[in-house]
Amino acid sequence: MPVSATRLTPISLAIAVAMMASAAHAEKKYDPGASDTEIKIGNIMPYSGPASSYGVIGKSEAAYFNKINAEGGINGRKIKFISYDDAYSPPKAIEQARKLVESDEVLLIFQPLGTPSNAAIQKYMNVKKVPQLFVASGATKWGDPKHFPWTMGFQPNYQSEGRIYAKYILEHFPNSKIAVFWQNDDAGKDQVKGLRDGLGDKVSMIIADKSYEVSDPTIDSQIVALHNSGADIFFSWAAPKGSAQAIRKVGELGWKPKFFLANTATSVAAVLKPAGLQYAKGIISTAYLKDPTDPAWKDDAGVKTWREFMDKYYPDGDKANANNVYGYVQAQTMVQVLKQCGDDLTRANVMKQAANLKDFTTDMMLPGIKVNTSPTDFFPIEQMQLMKFDGEAWRLFGDVITGEVGH
Repeated sequence: MPVSATRLTPISLAIAVAMMASAAHAEKKYDPGASDTEIKIGNIMPYSGPASSYGVIGKSEAAYFNKINAEGGINGRKIKFISYDDAYSPPKAIEQARKLVESDEVLLIFQPLGTPSNAAIQKYMNVKKVPQLFVASGATKWGDPKHFPWTMGFQPNYQSEGRIYAKYILEHFPNSKIAVFWQNDDAGKDQVKGLRDGLGDKVSMIIADKSYEVSDPTIDSQIVALHNSGADIFFSWAAPKGSAQAIRKVGELGWKPKFFLANTATSVAAVLKPAGLQYAKGIISTAYLKDPTDPAWKDDAGVKTWREFMDKYYPDGDKANANNVYGYVQAQTMVQVLKQCGDDLTRANVMKQAANLKDFTTDMMLPGIKVNTSPTDFFPIEQMQLMKFDGEAWRLFGDVITGEVGH
């Protein structure tokens, strides 16, 4: 009957339109490295060379992705984590980045470690429009979305850290003389700049500074010169090996300055024990993650969850090594970004979601520390809390301090 046929047509049309709309909405979008079943993530770590103590970060991240895969993956997709060694060498980092992007065809490179290595690959990653995401270095240059929209840092940047120490010193030791030992690269320069900027018109408190190269076999002469300057505050901004050497030398000289240590070198296992715990007592640094060796967190639910994760997925990992907490938190944040991507696993959407983290936190971040990003703010964490080493463990003190650097 033609009447009812014409009546049905608008309804049929509406259903057809609705079906087309939902199909368009459900359409999956993929770039190289993503499919219905898999997400390929690249990574570059110094598993060998002068900064090899950081290598455990890559191992703890791999373990966390194994956990995610065992639980069914992200939106049904398994993570394939491809991690290469660059020995903390910029030319080698370039080689590995090319291999990951052009041969392995990863969706992104996550957590490549080290300031020199990341500086070497930054232009390449941005030209290729492949995310260089949550860089494992606190250099300020990873927070420049205007010039490098495909690069984003993660941890509090070194200038923020320097400003936080400056705030504390101006409040408690305004008449001190400061000696600074720093790594001769962008990381060291950033840290010193943060301290200087934070001291403002009291910058003349810095009476001596000496730099070193990460490859230097010994740093004794620099420490002796800084000791002889008459300073009563000492800053060590160095990679783990250099920091361990500095702590030991300061101790052997019988020098007793107020000692500030870079956040990246606070591992009890990798830095303080090799330096000598007796020399490390009283050192001040900063934290934004829970330290599982701190008795304060003995019964903390988040730390218990982390210990269970270590036992099951990374049993040979050292639970006293803070870098294993760092890798875990980084991987959790990466998983959050991929969850937010849904079925739009394009490189552009990965960066869009990374720049849309709102008050994200994980069970191993200190209370009050939150990840916040926006299209114009590529500095995910800008808060830290001070802590002091008591000879056995780090103890937090004071409030969470913000050391924001102008965006």
